[in-house]
Amino acid sequence: METIITNATVLTVNEQNEVIPGGAVAFAGERITYVGPTPQDLSRYAQVIDGTGKYVLPGLINTHGHAAMSLLRGYADDLPLQEWLEEKMWPMEGQFTAEHVKWGTYLTLVEMIRTGTTTFVDMYDHMDEVAKAAESAGMRACLARGVIGLCSAEEQRQKLAEATAFAREWHKQAGGRITTMMAPHAPYTCPPDYIAQIVERAAELDLPVHIHLSETAREVEQNVRDYGVRPVEHLERIGLFARPTLVAHAVHLTDEELDVLARYRVKVSHNVISNLKLASGVARVPEMLRRGIRVSLGTDSSASNNNVNLFEELRVAAILHKGVSGDPLAVPAAEALRMATRYGADCVFQADQLGSLEVGKQADLILLDAQQAHFQPASNDPVSHVVYAANGRDVTDTIVAGRFLMRNRELLTIDEERVIFEANRVYAQLNRV
Repeated sequence: METIITNATVLTVNEQNEVIPGGAVAFAGERITYVGPTPQDLSRYAQVIDGTGKYVLPGLINTHGHAAMSLLRGYADDLPLQEWLEEKMWPMEGQFTAEHVKWGTYLTLVEMIRTGTTTFVDMYDHMDEVAKAAESAGMRACLARGVIGLCSAEEQRQKLAEATAFAREWHKQAGGRITTMMAPHAPYTCPPDYIAQIVERAAELDLPVHIHLSETAREVEQNVRDYGVRPVEHLERIGLFARPTLVAHAVHLTDEELDVLARYRVKVSHNVISNLKLASGVARVPEMLRRGIRVSLGTDSSASNNNVNLFEELRVAAILHKGVSGDPLAVPAAEALRMATRYGADCVFQADQLGSLEVGKQADLILLDAQQAHFQPASNDPVSHVVYAANGRDVTDTIVAGRFLMRNRELLTIDEERVIFEANRVYAQLNRV
């Protein structure tokens, strides 16, 4: 069955950044079949949806997060990162069971679908539960069992075996909507030889690597104390960048380190709000973009954000770098939108499938209600309106692989009421530290 959305303002985010007033997007099965002006003859389409007063754009891509940590939203805020992690988060997460991860993930998926995210990256434990939730909800996901190596050799072997089994079993599952990566947590939580083992396993499985990198000045200083070099050179020596790599944060980088990332075509997930809230700093995104480094947007967890509304990251990423640099052109609106969509597709290694509205690509798209005061005047730049004025709550419809996950603001694949109940139930089982 072929569906067409008509009479909408279509933001393609294609190479030309084309915007089509009175435009249409059609899809059949999982693929986009038409993008252009609304056809006069609609008889060939089994379903015609009037998009008058709507914006249609690619679904947003969240390139770093820990979905199950939604259970810790509002717990232990306003602390430095290491204190927050070591004294609050890790002791609480140590109590998580598979059931906690299941319902925490579903809680995040509700929020993502409602605010226009169609693809997300997740690094955590009990990843089978994350994958099953994503599969059931109809979401697209790039998943990895995060591995912390601050443990015995036996525990390291067990974690690596779990990460390998998960990556092998879930890659390209759920009709291809789920892909996998290998994920050493960070240079300061994994010994060098352990990172090397994980990279070797990624090579055997032909998978990318995802890792936290230089989030705080403190971890950079620790890396220098422990290994004599900064994290980027450290990982380069280990051989991590020999694999396709997505790094999260990348806040504290020198010019030389940026050059290394550019040379290896390393992808970056810019987690602007989490980095600000934890006072970790501001990543040098304009300098990255000038070097051709692919930069996307991530929320990190809703324990450090405190939501997964990617429209907020989009707006702050576009605005913050202007203020920090004194350059109003530092991250223009169109570039910010590419970071949330097209560049995000590149960062999950699916640039040929996702991130723009083009014939043959996956039908992952969202509709926004533009008949509201903050989208006016309607004749002005829709890209500007989306980046500087819109919010995730303006999303009315979310479609992944040609399937409506939300229609007219009604969730179709998740029982939201039950998720809220279960998330609060399992959270009540935890002993606060």
